[in-house]
Amino acid sequence: MIGLSAALWTEALKARRSRLLWLTALGFSLAPLMGGLFMIVLRDPEWARSTGLLTAKAQLTVGTADWPTYWGVLAQATALGGMFLFGLVATWVFGREYSDHTAKDLLALPTAREAIVVAKFVVVACWSALLTAMVWGLGWGVGSAIGLSGSSPDLTLYAAGQIAVVAGLTILLLPPFALVASAGRGYLPSIGSIFLAVFLAQILAALGWGPYFPWAVPSLLSGAAGPSAAELGAESYLVVALAGLAGVAGTLAWWRFADQT
Repeated sequence: MIGLSAALWTEALKARRSRLLWLTALGFSLAPLMGGLFMIVLRDPEWARSTGLLTAKAQLTVGTADWPTYWGVLAQATALGGMFLFGLVATWVFGREYSDHTAKDLLALPTAREAIVVAKFVVVACWSALLTAMVWGLGWGVGSAIGLSGSSPDLTLYAAGQIAVVAGLTILLLPPFALVASAGRGYLPSIGSIFLAVFLAQILAALGWGPYFPWAVPSLLSGAAGPSAAELGAESYLVVALAGLAGVAGTLAWWRFADQT
C-alpha cells in the first residue's frame, strides 16, 4: 500500500504531540484509583463514614475488598470508560482533519487514501491498547499498595486476559464512530453517536437483547450485568466483528469515494 509507513509515522507524530494523549491517560487512570478507594471503603465502612466518604445511610452490599472484586471493577470500568475514551480517541483522530480544515491537504498528498485510513485505525488501536495496559498496571500497583487479599498468579493472569478481551472488543467497535466523524466532518456527530450507542446498550441489556447489540457486549462480558450475563454466545462476538468490519469498510469507502470538498 503506497505511503503506509509515512502515514503511520505522521499519525503517530500527531498523537504523540497531542494533549489528548495525556488527557486520556489521566482520565483512564481514575478507574484504578477510584476502584482502590472503593475497596478501602468496602474494607472499613465505619472509617469511611467517620471521614465523610460514606454517608450514614449508605449500604455497601456489592462485594468484598479483595482482588476478585477489584479486578471486576476494573473490567467494568474498561468496558464503559473505554467506550467513551477510546471513542473519543477515534473521533479526534478522524474528526480533527475536518475541524482543522486539513482534510483537503491530506487527500492531495501522493499517498493512497486507504493508507491514511489504515494508519489512523492502527494509531487508534495502539493508543487504546496502551491505555488499557496502563490501567492494568496501575490497578495492580494500587491493589498491592492497599493490601487486597485473595491474590494468585492464576487470578492475575485471568484478570489481565479478561480486561484485554473487553478492551479488544471495545476497540473493534470504534470504526463506526470513525465513519460518523468522517461523514459528519467533525467531532460532534461522532460524540453524539457514542452517547447514543452507550444509551441503547443500557436499554437493550435491561430488556435482555444486550447479547445481540454490539456495543452492549463488552459491558456484559465484564460482568456489569451479573455473572450470568458474562456467558455470551458466539453470536455476540460475531455481531461485534460485523459491526467493526462494517465501520472499517464504510470509512474506507467514504475516504475513497465521497465528495471531500
